[in-house]
Amino acid sequence: MAILVKLDDVLYERRMTLTELSGRVGITLANLSILKTGKARAIRFSTLDAVCEALQCQPSDLLEFVSDTGAEETSAALAANGADRLTSNAAE
Repeated sequence: MAILVKLDDVLYERRMTLTELSGRVGITLANLSILKTGKARAIRFSTLDAVCEALQCQPSDLLEFVSDTGAEETSAALAANGADRLTSNAAE
């Protein structure tokens, strides 16, 4: 089982940087970075609440459950989406 963190996607949709989110929620940039990259092993409800409040979103916008069989495909799709985003940002 895998829980995918889609924080990067939500930040992109909101046109917000991780630094700006850090200032709004009072969580260190380092801890948000760990969450954003999917390296976090857990998240407190108070942290999830603060992030959702700042981003005006639901927890399901940030987290997605993917079965083991679909995790590799979804990870590859998310990586490709991130690469597309970087390319489109460079063009702007």
